[in-house]
Amino acid sequence: MTLIERADALSARQMLNKVPDVTAIFWIIKVLATTVGETAADYLNVTLNFGLTGVSLVMSVLLLAALVVQFRAKRFVPAVYWLAIVLISVVGTLITDNLIELGLPLAATTIAFALALATTFVLWFRSERTLSIHSITTTRRETYYWLTVLFTFALGTATGDLLAEGLNLGYLASLALFAGAILAVSIAYFAFSLNAVLAFWIAYVFTRPLGASTGDLLAQSPADGGLGLGTTVTSVIFLVVILALVVTLTVRQRLIPALVSAPEPALNTK
Repeated sequence: MTLIERADALSARQMLNKVPDVTAIFWIIKVLATTVGETAADYLNVTLNFGLTGVSLVMSVLLLAALVVQFRAKRFVPAVYWLAIVLISVVGTLITDNLIELGLPLAATTIAFALALATTFVLWFRSERTLSIHSITTTRRETYYWLTVLFTFALGTATGDLLAEGLNLGYLASLALFAGAILAVSIAYFAFSLNAVLAFWIAYVFTRPLGASTGDLLAQSPADGGLGLGTTVTSVIFLVVILALVVTLTVRQRLIPALVSAPEPALNTK
C-alpha cells in the first residue's frame, strides 16, 4: 500500500467515526433529542415569549456553528454530534412552526417535507450509490447525511402534528401509532431480512414524530390531552438524561482505545 493509499484509508476511517454506531443508546438519545426539539421550541417561543422569528434565527445560527465544528472534527465526538442533533431537532420543529404561521396547512407541510426528503435521498444515491450511514467517508456524503437528518426532523414534526392535532388523534394515540410502526419495522428487519439501510431510515423518520408526540403528551395541559408537566420540566428532564448518556459515550470512547493499546501482561515464567 502506498503512502497516499494509507492516507486515504486513514481519512476514510476518521470520517466513518464521525457518525455513531447504531446501538440501543443511539436510538434512546435520538428519541430524547426529538422530544427536546419539540418542547424546547415551545418553551423558547411560547413560555419565554421570545417570538417565533427571533427564536428561529438564533437557533439556526447555533445549529450552523455546531455543524461547522462537526464538519471540522476528524473523528466522532459524542458531545459535538449530539449537540448538533438536539439543535437540528429544535430547528426542524421551528421550520414547521414557521410554515404553519404563514398559513400552510399541516397536510401540505407534511407532503412538502416528504418530497424534500425523497429528493435528498435520490440525489444522495445518484451521487454516491449508497445511503448507508456506515459509509460517510467524504464531506459530500456528510453534507447529504445532515441535510437528510434535517428533513426527517421537519417531516416528523409535521406528521406528528397532523395526526395528533390536525386529525384530532391525540398525543397518546399518536405515540402508540408511531411506536407500533417502529416495532413493525424492527420485526421486518430481524425476522424477514428487510434491507438494513431501508429499515434504518424508516425507523429514523418515525422516531421524530414518536419523540414529538411524547413531548406533547408530557408537556401539554390535561385539557389539551397532555399530562401537564410543562415544557420547562420536560425539557430539563430529557436534557439531563441526554447529557448523562453523552458523558457515558465519551468516557467509553476514551477507555476503548486505552484498553486496545494496553500491552499484554508478561508471562510469569518463574
